[in-house]
Amino acid sequence: MGNRRNIFLYHKRDADMLSKVAPLVEVANRYGFTIVSDYRNANIIASVGDDGTFLQAVRKTGFRDDCLYMGISTNDSLNMYCDFRINDISKMIDVIITNENIKVRRYPLIEVSVDGQGTFPCLNEFSIRSSIIKTLVVDVFINQLHLETFRGDGLIVATPTGSTAYNKSVNGSIVDPLLPCMQVSEVASLNTNSYRTLGSSFIVGNERTLTLKVISEGNDHPTMGMDNEALSIRHVEKISIRISDRKLKTLKLKDNSFWEKVKRTFL
Repeated sequence: MGNRRNIFLYHKRDADMLSKVAPLVEVANRYGFTIVSDYRNANIIASVGDDGTFLQAVRKTGFRDDCLYMGISTNDSLNMYCDFRINDISKMIDVIITNENIKVRRYPLIEVSVDGQGTFPCLNEFSIRSSIIKTLVVDVFINQLHLETFRGDGLIVATPTGSTAYNKSVNGSIVDPLLPCMQVSEVASLNTNSYRTLGSSFIVGNERTLTLKVISEGNDHPTMGMDNEALSIRHVEKISIRISDRKLKTLKLKDNSFWEKVKRTFL
């Protein structure tokens, strides 16, 4: 950790946030760190805000696998991706310098390919939903096997860390990030004699590819989301999703495990 001294701070640029970040910049400079203005020159990327800010920081800096990401919370509570508090700067700098009570954790990513128009990584989830007041019809394949024909409001494909977010709100399972997998959950599925789904979420391993084929019934312009950002592609026919070979490296406190965060957040 000692040779990682260039830090890029990702945060809102309003006056309130700049005043909160100023002490962090001062302390970092005092301890020999360099705050860089270009994320490409950083080997530590720190988001300052909440989990949404962290997701944006990762996406806006290109899911870099050659640096470390860390989340700094601006309120008193720690989040799923934020292990540090802005009002406890001394502890933050101390653990980074001494390497005590800190570790690097690697979170699985998924890669989404839409009609061959590019591959998009996601840390939390990919979602596809109807954009009009009409159900969405999707053929779901695992590798070459046609598993089901879904009809409903939409589908969510979540990573293990994303399993506690949108996925959980539709009764998906919480998955340990040590398992490289993705979870598929339904949003308001319609089960009839014509359309039949599992009716529950299911988990796909890292050696399989999930394919979603949108059936055109006047609803082939669905809304697609990656983490907390919309995908600008409008017309879609085929979506392929797999576990990425890359993982996101994050700075985490040893005494703040994923399951400790789950207990603190939900129980």
